[in-house]
Amino acid sequence: MHLFPININLHNKQCLVIGGGQVAGRKISNLLLYGAIITVVSPGAEKEIASLALQGTIIWIQRNFVEEDLRDKFLVFIATDDNNINQYISQLCQRKGILVNAVDDPPNCDFYVPAVVRRGSLTVSISTEGKSPLMAKKLRQELEKIITMEYGVLVDILGEQREIIKTRIEDIETRQKIFRELVDLDVLELLAAGEEERARERIKECISFWLD
Repeated sequence: MHLFPININLHNKQCLVIGGGQVAGRKISNLLLYGAIITVVSPGAEKEIASLALQGTIIWIQRNFVEEDLRDKFLVFIATDDNNINQYISQLCQRKGILVNAVDDPPNCDFYVPAVVRRGSLTVSISTEGKSPLMAKKLRQELEKIITMEYGVLVDILGEQREIIKTRIEDIETRQKIFRELVDLDVLELLAAGEEERARERIKECISFWLD
């Protein structure tokens, strides 16, 4: 069985991180980027985690995990080095229908966190289904050289124009033709040269042909 790739909106979603070490800290930092509401359960915690809790950025419950900690949670991340604990919590989550990720413990995972190349709204993820995280990392580093920041700027511009096109052109087939032409426009070099206005003008010229 292979995994179904999906992007999830975590804004204001309740996420639980079990563990207070460096691995848990990395998970917390990543989750904060996506607006998750984070609760950490661990008797002790790294300095950075404790500092975030002190600031009120996250909630830190300073004790061992109990089943009640799973109440109303959307995602659970287990960041302990104890396979027995991982398995116990993972089984609880599965019975309650909560998606769970046990770090570096594939048998106790419902999902894996992929290696990611992010350029604004453009996200490219690489997953080996937990089989080789280092290969995923290697591929991410290679893609980072190819997929430059200009791709992210272009995606944002195309998103703006997409909304305009949808309001002004009713025919779906015509819309698709315009979208295809816009994607094929050679404007990345203009964006790389810092000439965003010229790039926008070329895109608008392409659209105006269909609106005239």
